[in-house]
Amino acid sequence: MGEEDRIAEIVGQWRRERPDLDASPLLIIGRIQQLAETLDAALRPTFAAADLGNGEFDVLAALRREGEPFTLTAGQLSRRMLVTTGAVTKRVDRLIARGLVSRSVSAADARGRVVGLTPAGVTLTDQLIEKHLANEEAMLRGLADRDRRALEQLLATLARTVTA
Repeated sequence: MGEEDRIAEIVGQWRRERPDLDASPLLIIGRIQQLAETLDAALRPTFAAADLGNGEFDVLAALRREGEPFTLTAGQLSRRMLVTTGAVTKRVDRLIARGLVSRSVSAADARGRVVGLTPAGVTLTDQLIEKHLANEEAMLRGLADRDRRALEQLLATLARTVTA
């Protein structure tokens, strides 16, 4: 039985056992949670093959998206990646050890530090984003363009509703 059917089965069981409750939110939230786990498992191998741990590609990608000179402070990285500065520091330390990023004194504030991509980091990030986006595109292949646009809008609306 597919996971989608399993979620519907769970809702049916709750409707039988607790008809006083509306279990229908599980049809959306349960599916999103299951899908998130499935997507994560499908996307992770690209980064694992490059010996990147969880979140390390996020650091590289955030820096690469900034454009030249590919630098951000730890605080800026933290905000862009929605993680604590402590998590950023751990990831950056591992990436420094691999020669993919560097940490240096900020030109704008001698007391501050900036993290920047090394040439090897730019090259690896450019290679990985191509593979990553191709992987994501393949996952969405079964959706018609109009369905993709509708799903984009629905997910954006749900995200606004949940974070409001």
